[in-house]
Amino acid sequence: MITASFQRGIAAGMFSAILAIGTGPAALAQAQRSAQPSTRPAPAKPAPVKPAPAAAKPAAAKPSSAKPAAAAAGAAAAAAAKPAQAATGPGGASLLTSYGDWGVYTAQTGRSKICYALSQPQDRLPKNVTRDPAYLFVSFRPAENVKNEVALVLGFAAKENGPAEVSVGNTSYALITKAANAWLKNPAEEGQAIATMAKSGTMTVKTQSARGSNLTDRYSLNGFSKALEHARKECAS
Repeated sequence: MITASFQRGIAAGMFSAILAIGTGPAALAQAQRSAQPSTRPAPAKPAPVKPAPAAAKPAAAKPSSAKPAAAAAGAAAAAAAKPAQAATGPGGASLLTSYGDWGVYTAQTGRSKICYALSQPQDRLPKNVTRDPAYLFVSFRPAENVKNEVALVLGFAAKENGPAEVSVGNTSYALITKAANAWLKNPAEEGQAIATMAKSGTMTVKTQSARGSNLTDRYSLNGFSKALEHARKECAS
């Protein structure tokens, strides 16, 4: 009997197929560096200025008229403060659309198509530890009959056989790590984990680096359900 741990070990060698179709494992790191989602906020569009109607006498300025303008400026600033999803995801996948803090991406080489819902952590602790970008995603690979696979790119080399878990809602799931990648240790828990994610607001990933640092990433689950459903439909056609 092939154990889940052994299967995940095999999957680690194929992990680059999720992020960069048609490339070898050595291209994973390059794909992560060359396709990092942009953190630059989308520029706010200036509000159109309407010409004031002509008047025989100059009208006195009304204090209340400044309030809508200030509110509009504040709304524009708030919209600009939120980073937009990158047009290109890991492995050169194309962004189809985004829902909240999640994006829907697809990539295809020949007849092999990959669809996934992806997000990046909102918080990374401790903040003084330098790491590469991290990603949480749920992928669909019809050619391999893979559905609802929960995976992570950690952004650092994890400690071999070190502690690693993900907490969502009131439930924790053990992770298995391979280099800078991670999956749920028990694949049979993926359905339950996804159902819990759909009902929760955040997801916390705790791991230990190869250097012994205890690291925590917190992901927002805002928009997860819609992004997942969209990704599922994209690979069902």
